[in-house]
Amino acid sequence: MPREREQSPNFPSNITSATRLRTNPLTAANRGFFMAISPSPRSNRMLSRLVMSCLVLSVLILPGCSTFSGMFNTLTLGEEEEPQSLPPETLITQGMEAYNVGDYGAALKNFKLILDEHPFSAQAMLAELKAADAHYYNKQYAEAKVLYKAFEEHHPTNEAIPYVLFQIGMCDYNRTDRIDRDISGPQEAIKSFTRLINAYPDSPYAKEAKTKINDAKEFLVNHEYMVAVFYVRTERFQEAKHRLKYLLAMYPDSTLAPQAKTLLEQLEAGQPPAWGMGRWLPEFMTKAPSDRREEQAEQKSPSEEGLTQQQEDQQRGPDSGR
Repeated sequence: MPREREQSPNFPSNITSATRLRTNPLTAANRGFFMAISPSPRSNRMLSRLVMSCLVLSVLILPGCSTFSGMFNTLTLGEEEEPQSLPPETLITQGMEAYNVGDYGAALKNFKLILDEHPFSAQAMLAELKAADAHYYNKQYAEAKVLYKAFEEHHPTNEAIPYVLFQIGMCDYNRTDRIDRDISGPQEAIKSFTRLINAYPDSPYAKEAKTKINDAKEFLVNHEYMVAVFYVRTERFQEAKHRLKYLLAMYPDSTLAPQAKTLLEQLEAGQPPAWGMGRWLPEFMTKAPSDRREEQAEQKSPSEEGLTQQQEDQQRGPDSGR
């Protein structure tokens, strides 16, 4: 039986393992770690396959480098470089060329570029005015009125102000629709035309403004009278009398004033008209223009027709029938 090694009673029993740890730093755990990261035959094969796959993929991509470069050329990682602006002289020329042929959309684009990019150029004032004109002739009356008013505020002493005031009135005048609808258009037009006449009575636009005022007033008269007739038909006589009195006070010289006065007298006497209200309405409210022309032709007497023929012969001249 082998004899066991004698140990000192003060000598530790695990001295051998402790000494082994001090002399060999690679413990069992460390050895396992390094074995795990060391390549095995299987991992070598996988790495080879990955390298081959990358080579094949690069071969397939290289012929299409131009295509990919074209795609990536359209991408920008920072801010795009803005295109160089055209000079205001070029923009105003292009804008006026488009404006003169009725291409108001293209004209507005050029005028807007001048106002945005060259607001202090010599062409800016013309671009501002013609932008308003382009909206107006494109029947965008609300937008045109805003720009006309802005021009008046920016250039109150400019020689074009009488024209601008007239155009402001025309923007409202052209919003006039049927007499049974909104009447703010003719009301605002009268104010604008009156302001033009008071400020520039000798301008070439003053005479036309007076004509437009009369037309707008006639529209308002027809509106008031139609509302009064509606109240009579619905037996709301007090409202009808109020409308008729307002009409006679505001427009005493209108074409409908005599008819409105007669109707008011009947209502105040407590004798509202018992027959159809068509008798009290203007002809343009009850009959289409074609119907009115046909009735006028049927009511002509033979003598009137002969006189008309004779007048036509005189106008043609003595040699017209030869």
